[in-house]
Amino acid sequence: MRATDTSQLRKGVLEIAVLALLDASDSYGRQLVERLGGVPGLLAGPGTVYPLLTRLEKNGLVTTAWRDSPQGPPRKYYCLTPRGRRHLAAQAAAWDQLHDALTTVLREVSR
Repeated sequence: MRATDTSQLRKGVLEIAVLALLDASDSYGRQLVERLGGVPGLLAGPGTVYPLLTRLEKNGLVTTAWRDSPQGPPRKYYCLTPRGRRHLAAQAAAWDQLHDALTTVLREVSR
């Protein structure tokens, strides 16, 4: 598989992954980049994550708050909104359904 093909697949699930991480705990952007980098297959750089966070904020799925940092300047934390939690639940359910359907097709083809 080409790197561009993998990149397109990753972009399709990155929003769900970011929302799930924010559901677990509020995070600042660099922290999200690092957490995604720790999950095989979800590596995403700042150039991908920050525009996504901006879009999520614009759509009312996350809010932001500046918090003091133990090192350096204050950090902009992203927090999931109630609307964001509902969106995450809907997207996770859709992902589960899509995953199950694709798994069924792939099993049938490999027989």
